[in-house]
Amino acid sequence: MPALLHRPTPRRPLLYRLGHGAAAHPWRTLGAWVVLALVVVGLAATAGGTPQDDYNVPGARSQVGIDQLRAHLPGAGNTSARVVVHDRTGARPTDASLAQLSTRLRAMPHVVQVLPAQRSADGDTAVVTVTYDAPVTDPDLMANLDPIEAAVAPLRATGVQVELGGELPESAAAPMAGRGEVIGIVAALVILVFAFGSVVSAGLPIGTALVGLGVGSAGITLLAAATDVSTAAPMVATMVGLGVGIDYALLLVTRHAEYLAQGFSVTESAGRAAATAGRSVVFAASTVLVSLMGLRLAGLPVYSSFGFATGIAVLSVMAASLTLVPVLCRFAGRRLLPRSVRRSGRRSAAGEVAAKPTRAPLTARWAVKVAKRPLLWAMSAAIVMLTLAVPALDMRTWPQDPSSQSTELTTRRAYDLVSAEFGAGSNGPLTVVVDRAKLDQSAVAGLARDLEARADIVAVTPSVTSPDSAITVFDAIPAFGPTDERTPGLVRDVRAHLPAGAELTGGTAFFADIAEMLAGRLWIVIAFVVAVSVLLLAMVFRSVVIPVKAAVMNLLSIGAAYGVLTAVFQWGWATDLLGLDHPLAVSSWVPILMFAILFGLSMDYEVFLLSRIREDWARTGDSHGSVVRGLSATGRVISSAAAIMVAVFLGFASEVDVVVKQLGVGMAVAILLDATVVRMVLVPATMSLLGDWNWWVPRWLDRVLPHVRAEVEDDDVELWDEELRDDERETVASH
Repeated sequence: MPALLHRPTPRRPLLYRLGHGAAAHPWRTLGAWVVLALVVVGLAATAGGTPQDDYNVPGARSQVGIDQLRAHLPGAGNTSARVVVHDRTGARPTDASLAQLSTRLRAMPHVVQVLPAQRSADGDTAVVTVTYDAPVTDPDLMANLDPIEAAVAPLRATGVQVELGGELPESAAAPMAGRGEVIGIVAALVILVFAFGSVVSAGLPIGTALVGLGVGSAGITLLAAATDVSTAAPMVATMVGLGVGIDYALLLVTRHAEYLAQGFSVTESAGRAAATAGRSVVFAASTVLVSLMGLRLAGLPVYSSFGFATGIAVLSVMAASLTLVPVLCRFAGRRLLPRSVRRSGRRSAAGEVAAKPTRAPLTARWAVKVAKRPLLWAMSAAIVMLTLAVPALDMRTWPQDPSSQSTELTTRRAYDLVSAEFGAGSNGPLTVVVDRAKLDQSAVAGLARDLEARADIVAVTPSVTSPDSAITVFDAIPAFGPTDERTPGLVRDVRAHLPAGAELTGGTAFFADIAEMLAGRLWIVIAFVVAVSVLLLAMVFRSVVIPVKAAVMNLLSIGAAYGVLTAVFQWGWATDLLGLDHPLAVSSWVPILMFAILFGLSMDYEVFLLSRIREDWARTGDSHGSVVRGLSATGRVISSAAAIMVAVFLGFASEVDVVVKQLGVGMAVAILLDATVVRMVLVPATMSLLGDWNWWVPRWLDRVLPHVRAEVEDDDVELWDEELRDDERETVASH
């Protein structure tokens, strides 16, 4: 007992104590998680908010006109809906039926005005426009189609085709079906069973990720009560959280199984896995969070909500991995190891079956092959990545609109009917708002005549003056649809010729402003994310070459993903496979969102691999051998993790929403290239070429940079072994 009283304070790191303690006291840890889940879910149920999009964009030129409309013209500038009535037989919808429809529409809540029906030239189609007293983000309006569906039901019952378009119907047009999560989970389970030969090993990472994701989803609901959260943000958070959650848990389970196979107890293995792999998990999650925070620089509120929501999901699954994985490993015991290993008892140092002790793992043999001709392999891989990136030079971005949706949706059918009967430009009119204090009626009439005389404008609607006579408004109908590649140029040219006191606004001008703003902001986001990530990697790996090389390789994989995205969607190379009936521009929301997420995820794999390489290099001093051994030790887990991530993202590509499709395809391609061409070719080739220069850092920079380690040194391991022997001796003495 005196020895126990005078024992020095353990020097084992916090993560070791966290993992060891969770495994040693599993029921306490589970109880804490149950309490946390009940509290968070309970708060979300009682005080949580509903996600809603913030369509205000400070700094956009069209926002000025929108604010003027809201201030002076009742119903204008707020949400609207269009009811498109079409008789398939070619007959003319009767005036009486349209009048009855208008009466029912006026009786709906929040309706300010129902405009007279506008008929097509042949008379078989009519459009009735409804304006509301609130923006589409109003809780009573957002995604609520029940009132308008009830209003059009009697007309549909007569056999007439009635479709819904406009902002309000579009807010509810393409709900998530939930296929992405199911496909991702099933694919992950199959991949892990094949990779690890144990159902327990396969199910453990998935279960941990789902628990963390559930708590994170409740946290996002609470976030929605405090600020605006985009309706698409929970989907993006689920996509990323599910992928990284399985990856983090997988890394910990793999390291835990290695220690088990080396003969350590379950609790000791859990502690060591948390201290080694757990450290990489924490740093990898930190890089993802840094990348997500870069979304705030995009300048749009919607991106801030994407960053915060996804950050909550990442933090939640990271916490679940660090604490629940040791608990589940304690319950699983040695069943985490493949049955053949448990039966034969023959294990390698890495914890795998040693069926052929003299034959190195495939990844090790591959690394040796690449190291023999590193320059050739590096140049070949770079050529492949640059070739895939070439189509990105032709990328054209445009925010999502109904023309890109499935024909199964009423909003797409309404869009097509308007285009066919009234002209493509009728789906994207340019709204001109004139300040009457600066321009009189004759100037307004002259401006309308000038616009109508343009070859790219087919018509100008009669002007309307606000009740307070402060503004006059009219629409100019373009000769082509809003998604046409000529639209941004038309908006810029019309705006350049407007006199002072006139503003160009409306959905088309608003989308053009967003596309231009995001294209410019992309480079700011890239610069911030790359700079901070390089700094973090330099702190961890004490190197200048490693972080710069990692950033370049990540940029290559993301550039290649942009290229594939452009070819698949804009050039139409695979639109049929994705359920789309025509090529379409890349959504303006996708490039920045993809970059921020993918740069962080790519850094995950970089940290996992380089941590093991540096750990081996610090122990042996062999720069070439450490690459081979590091790749051999991490090849299976990184390949499995990447395969799971690709499956998850492709699962989301099966959803109806086009933005989700593009995100899913783009991120799946980037992860696939990152785990194959980058990690299996470029990394070993360039590290073999550079040798000891991989770990070079100027002395002055080494002194300035804070010390943060993502790997465990030999001294740490020896200290743990010594403390473990002390624990065993004290246990024997106490008995």
